[in-house]
Amino acid sequence: MGLYGEYFHAIRERNKRVEVRLNDEKRRKIKVGDSIEFIKVTQQDEILEVQITELRSYDTFEEMYNDIPSKDLDCEGWTMKELIDGTYEIYTPQQEKEWGVLAIMIEY
Repeated sequence: MGLYGEYFHAIRERNKRVEVRLNDEKRRKIKVGDSIEFIKVTQQDEILEVQITELRSYDTFEEMYNDIPSKDLDCEGWTMKELIDGTYEIYTPQQEKEWGVLAIMIEY
């Protein structure tokens, strides 16, 4: 899975323990215990491998952000608006409505 630099670094530094994705067809195939390789976008010059420890699905990003501690997302101190607006820079509200949301808990 591709990750933009700041998110890639947050996982590499072990500050981020939850990756947020749409619960699309590709994500519905992953299971607890699987490994994920994150590739740093756009350079694609670094790879991280992590283990999935838990998967939680939600209808909306807001529902997920109310459930997951912001510290685990490396977003401590962010408002709900900042969390959602930041997510909508990557995913659209239409995609959220179509697929729902997946919180992928990881360990290093």
